[in-house]
Amino acid sequence: MTARLQPGDAARLMGRLEELAEFTAVPGQLTRLYLSPEHRRAADRVAEWMREAGMAVRLDPVATVVGRYEGAQPGARTLLIGSHIDTVRNAGKYDGNLGVLLGISLVEVLNRAGVRLPFAIEVVAFGDEEGVRWPGTLRGSAAIAGTLTANQLDVRDADGIGVREALHAFGCDPDDFPSAAMLPEALLGFLEVHIEQGPVLEARGLPVGIVTAIAAANRYAATITGMAGHAGTVPMGLRQDALAAAAECVLAVERICAAGSDMVGTVGRIEALPGAVNVIPGEVRFSLDLRAPAPETRDAAWAEIEAAWTATAGRRGVRLAVERTHSHPGCACSPWLMQAMEGAVRRAGIQPFRLPSGAGHDAMSFAGVTGAAMLFVRCKGGISHNPAESITMEDAEAALRVMLDLVQSLPPVPPA
Repeated sequence: MTARLQPGDAARLMGRLEELAEFTAVPGQLTRLYLSPEHRRAADRVAEWMREAGMAVRLDPVATVVGRYEGAQPGARTLLIGSHIDTVRNAGKYDGNLGVLLGISLVEVLNRAGVRLPFAIEVVAFGDEEGVRWPGTLRGSAAIAGTLTANQLDVRDADGIGVREALHAFGCDPDDFPSAAMLPEALLGFLEVHIEQGPVLEARGLPVGIVTAIAAANRYAATITGMAGHAGTVPMGLRQDALAAAAECVLAVERICAAGSDMVGTVGRIEALPGAVNVIPGEVRFSLDLRAPAPETRDAAWAEIEAAWTATAGRRGVRLAVERTHSHPGCACSPWLMQAMEGAVRRAGIQPFRLPSGAGHDAMSFAGVTGAAMLFVRCKGGISHNPAESITMEDAEAALRVMLDLVQSLPPVPPA
């Protein structure tokens, strides 16, 4: 027996995406940070949809919602399908959320047809992919991959709230995080559907694409300390202006990264203190997100940036402190899963097209643990992390059709 889509399946998926976007901290915007009250409400709604689709649901120790759809035989391997439900501030509706809700729709279709596969499916809704609230990211997927460490829970947000404290308030036991890990031999693989977050598929007129690799990424938190002073009484040549120094550092990032076509660097957050219009900034804190296809390229750029920042600090008489808050070497997607996905794309009547991902994803956590593959879905204008993020129902249906075919064609164990 083969499970097939029915009219209304894609519309139901799109409707759920709209409903999930209502769980936000800011009316009129979508802002849903990890372990916030909005995350809790969204997790509860996702759990309800999982149960309605025929899954047994649990919340793991780091607040990942897991829905399990058993295989035809006990003891079979598990195929993980999912993404994240946390967002950036003032986000779009589809980043992460699409991959979770499409996974639920897929199981819903299988369950409606009474189809059990030769492996179990677990749909996972991670909560810490964006890394907005606390330093670091990917805690949810790292826990299941077995790579989460205790010190990743020993950090505090801007309000002084620790991850462990917030997990307890969420109803989780952070000390039990090792229990979330799944053994590699128990896994068939990890699949993630995600909007492209770029314009390539739209330019090629394709609804979906097959991801080949995910870029290497580092994140840093920098603090420049100068000397606060009166804006009207300290001569320009005698100032130790932390913000002016930071501005020079930001421009160094732009200059160095622009010199290499494969390199991107972003300062997305900056704060000047004391923050008064008539006071020279005495301290500035800012972030750096650095990405490249290969870790060697990324690290070479960082060495050049660090040298430029150090020189700026010395010349301007300010102090520089930098902490690396996140590092991932990137990963290549699984060849056998990419090949299987390509077959499903072709059978859907779509020209297979492979492309890399410059953005980080939960799939990165499973590098070296189990095979991982990603299906990108075309997004309008390539816009993401923005309320203008947009996909069509037709493209969502194409992705659901490809994934439904894919899971029904996979073997019970990875090929040797």
